Amino acid sequence: MKRGKKYQEAAKLIDRTKQYEIPEAVGLVKKASTAKFDETVEAHIRLGVDGRHADQQIRGAVVLPNGTGKEVKVLVFAKGEKVDEALAAGADYAGGDELIPRIQNEGWLDFDVVVATPDMMGVVGRLGRVLGPKGLMPNPKAGTVTMDVTKAINDIKAGKVEYRLDKANIVHVPVGKVSFSEEQLVQNVEALLDAITKAKPSAAKGQYYRSVSISSTMGPGVKVSTVKYA
Repeated sequence: MKRGKKYQEAAKLIDRTKQYEIPEAVGLVKKASTAKFDETVEAHIRLGVDGRHADQQIRGAVVLPNGTGKEVKVLVFAKGEKVDEALAAGADYAGGDELIPRIQNEGWLDFDVVVATPDMMGVVGRLGRVLGPKGLMPNPKAGTVTMDVTKAINDIKAGKVEYRLDKANIVHVPVGKVSFSEEQLVQNVEALLDAITKAKPSAAKGQYYRSVSISSTMGPGVKVSTVKYA
């Protein structure tokens, strides 16, 4: 893949053979960001587990101390008073069965996170083929299947992010924007790694963190040292 001149110049700032401490890695990501827009900073974490086995699956959520810098739209599936509670708590959309045809037939997907009360999961299950591949299905482990819709919405709006293994056993999570201060990004990266360290399955053997890198949307990756999490 041919890279532009700006990318190649930015890549010269980084020693590909070195693992940097988090503050230094964050500083390099900010320096190597050359896009004209406020790039997202992402963490890419390769883990020494096999997600094909249920006892080695890793999935959960963490509230980043400084949020992600992104405006998140929340859809809540609920009934009766819980619909009013969700809207009062700041949900962008809330409702029940009447939302199904909009999503199924009209392709309406103007939301980033879906929350559901447990009694609505039968209804939401009908949207599995649409929401599943997009990673939008509510899940108890991520705190998005709950009767406490107010807390769920507050956490999401405050910067709660989900993490889960992909097919290559890598977790990809946004940890902020290039415009964040170095301290804000460091705190977010540390909160994410703390959460993933705690989520280590007992069935995981050998080295847990195979590699961790952070990068901006258009910038080169910077490897992060995980010695303190080993």
